Amino acid sequence: MPTITFSLKDFCELVGKKLSIEEFKTLLEYAKAELEHAREDEVAVKFNDTNQPYLWCPEGIAWLVKGALGKEKEIPQLKIKKSNNKIIVSKEVTKIRPYISAFTAKGTKLTEYLLKQLIQLQEKLCENYGRKRQKIAVGLYPAQKISFPINYTAIAPNAVHFVPLGENKQMTPSQILENTPKGKEYKWILEKETKYPLLMDSKKEVLSFPPVINSQTAGKLEIGDDFLFFEATGTDQNAVNLSAVIFAQVLQDRGFEISSVNVETPTKKMVSPSTETKKIKITKQQVQQLLGLELKDTEIKQLLEKARYTFTNYVVEVPPYRQDIMHCNDVIEDIAIMYGYNNIEALPITTFTRGETSQINSFISTIRQLLVGQGFQEIFSAILSNKMIMQQKIKSKEEIVEIENYTSQTYSAVRNNILPILLETLSENKHVEYPQKLFEQGIVTKKKADKIIDQEILAIANSHSTANFTELRQTIELMLRLLGTEFKIKETEHTSFISGRAAEIVIAGESVGTFGEIHPEILANFGIEMPVVAAEINVEKLFEKIKNREL
Repeated sequence: MPTITFSLKDFCELVGKKLSIEEFKTLLEYAKAELEHAREDEVAVKFNDTNQPYLWCPEGIAWLVKGALGKEKEIPQLKIKKSNNKIIVSKEVTKIRPYISAFTAKGTKLTEYLLKQLIQLQEKLCENYGRKRQKIAVGLYPAQKISFPINYTAIAPNAVHFVPLGENKQMTPSQILENTPKGKEYKWILEKETKYPLLMDSKKEVLSFPPVINSQTAGKLEIGDDFLFFEATGTDQNAVNLSAVIFAQVLQDRGFEISSVNVETPTKKMVSPSTETKKIKITKQQVQQLLGLELKDTEIKQLLEKARYTFTNYVVEVPPYRQDIMHCNDVIEDIAIMYGYNNIEALPITTFTRGETSQINSFISTIRQLLVGQGFQEIFSAILSNKMIMQQKIKSKEEIVEIENYTSQTYSAVRNNILPILLETLSENKHVEYPQKLFEQGIVTKKKADKIIDQEILAIANSHSTANFTELRQTIELMLRLLGTEFKIKETEHTSFISGRAAEIVIAGESVGTFGEIHPEILANFGIEMPVVAAEINVEKLFEKIKNREL
């Protein structure tokens, strides 16, 4: 969750009221935030929510607080002057990073404090809301060094040279990705591309290589600059425009005059940033039903205006810097926040129910105890894994559910089995004393045709120099007998196990699991040097067979 720091004195000036630390802490509740620390004039605020990026700056919190205190109401007005400044978007870049929003800001001189605040907001937006710059990346520039129109295009990796920010020599985009700290950090965003995005002005001066780094000559703000150029690029048009709206509103609050930029793409022309607002209709009955409050029309209007909405005949206009409002319930939640949750009277309990552990959870607890009693150690692994472990190393062709916008290759898919996780654990603990007897019980996600199904699975693994099929069979047979069920052990073939040393557990004519000696090739894939015997059992099937006595 994002944490920001700023001057409490500066914040009080933005709000127009002197606040004590206790008053400040109370007001943070409106922003779903809490005070992390206060050191002299500096305060650090931690947010428990990541869907309201406008709050990640003192100006944004001030918009909300001024409403809550009744100092201002309705949507803060963002005044944008028209200009002839233009950005031309090439067809090539629309295939890579298609969206851009921009504006210029002219006014007061940048102070050291304001520059730090702008950089902080830029970093929080890009890293949190922008998914580490993949979804959005923001650039700020001294506008006096820029000659319009600006070209937003895509180039070959070594097509141009420029000095990246913080460096002292010219590099190509390809060299930047390989040799600079920022390049190495964000290389993953462009690793599949054959061309890279580039911003260049009409004099062929490189402004930046988004989403990686600005140029040293045209992309470095200095204390005292009073004419700024802002741009945000990304893969989501709404998110890119939202970033521009937030920054424009912030700079306007700091005394800057905002001017639009005309964006020309191969298919359309638009004026940036767009301050178009969303309108949502609510009803008095919905408010009463969700909150249990019988509020008058005037009270609802007053509460929504304090939350910085515009309210007319139950049509609510949402501020352009808030894209977290998706549904009428989101609006009604803000009514509750402004009313104060502590002011809503609790209802008496009218029903009584007794909580108890579900039958399958009690069954699973019994299995755990039986395995621990036989010397096995339970592990708890992440539900997310990756194709390398779940498919390639284990030689499995079973489909897995992959994550489209993953942040780490290590956690790019949902696990469909637990056995590969146990093998990966064994491979990382080769230095630990043997025997290593592990098990894990948990949920896996199976992909079957057009359906996604969660299942409760148990995996067992035993590794030491003489681990063998018979030893694991004895473990499984003891567990099943103590569970009070009849079963058969039937020879089978499985890609994970050595041929002739694998079996399935059959109860009432249906297989509920397999076990055997892990194939040497798979052990080699995981870098395991000791023999391993392992099992994987469908706990849900086993439970149903025992529960229904289908013997």
